[in-house]
Amino acid sequence: MLPRNIFNVVIICNCNKVYEQTGIECNSHSLKHLLPNVNKAQLLGSNISLESLRVFCKAAISLNFSVLAQEIGASPAYVSKRIQLLEADLGVKLFHRSTRQVTLTEQGEYVFGLAQQIVESVDHLHDQIDLMRNEPSGTLLVSTSFGFGRQVVANCLADFTKHYPSVRIRLRVMDRLVDLVKEKFDLDIRIGDTIDPNYIARKLANNYRVLCASPSYLAKHGAPGNIAELASHSCVVIQERDHPLGLWRLSDGKNTASIHVGGGLSTNNGEIAVAWAVQGHGVLLRSIWDVQAYLAQGSLVRILPPWRQDANIWAVYPERLGASAKITTLVRYMENYFQQWESELGLAALDT
Repeated sequence: MLPRNIFNVVIICNCNKVYEQTGIECNSHSLKHLLPNVNKAQLLGSNISLESLRVFCKAAISLNFSVLAQEIGASPAYVSKRIQLLEADLGVKLFHRSTRQVTLTEQGEYVFGLAQQIVESVDHLHDQIDLMRNEPSGTLLVSTSFGFGRQVVANCLADFTKHYPSVRIRLRVMDRLVDLVKEKFDLDIRIGDTIDPNYIARKLANNYRVLCASPSYLAKHGAPGNIAELASHSCVVIQERDHPLGLWRLSDGKNTASIHVGGGLSTNNGEIAVAWAVQGHGVLLRSIWDVQAYLAQGSLVRILPPWRQDANIWAVYPERLGASAKITTLVRYMENYFQQWESELGLAALDT
């Protein structure tokens, strides 16, 4: 394992900037230049830990020690202690702290920019060595949606850690699309084909959403005769991560339609919506992987085929594969996992 003390290692970055114990050779961006109150003797004798720099960078982004402590699984006292140690080592105050807010000082802003480069450089160094050894390690922050996360992604990630025990997974499930860069997520597993062009996406599996309703609902209200009649039916509406509430964009392979629907029940939880549809509360638009068992059992009946909404399953990440051994390994593992998952579900056979 490489030494973790940043000032005891030499890191050569892609930009040819060299960080070493005597300072940082990057023209005017050295610690000595940015922190004039820190003399060379202090830098030479400093023992700044990489962990303190990591905590500081996270604190500079969140500006909330309590929230940060929860995110990293530590106590607020631990976060405060790390910041205090770093301030003592550098001889500067990094944060303005009051009972109401936490803000960076001018020196803190300087250190933050430099510390980010150092932490990223160390991570890049370890990633490159992991790639050479084919032994990924470290922590991955992964996001996905509620139902798919609980029913599918969680099992995949748990299986992954059995094969790669040196990788730690932190899974966050939420009902919105995340900003991968701003929120520091490594990977988002999402359903839906609307993807920010600034991100990189790899398709994991085919998927589409179908229109369905329970036999009891259809017996009472009848089935819509065409796509436009959906607007006059009671619909169970889900707040999908990739679509506005109550707007269903559908295609039959030749034509497309955008239908505004409504009803007495709406939710951001797909499992609740499916239960409501099975109970006869209205027409549902839901992923085939989630309703295929109900369709097979007859609890739900597909209506208006071949109208559907394409919503494939993607792994979305902010940087190209190859830059990180652990992300590369996880995405490739998920490709194989979801290929088998798709085959076992027999989704293609249901595409009618």
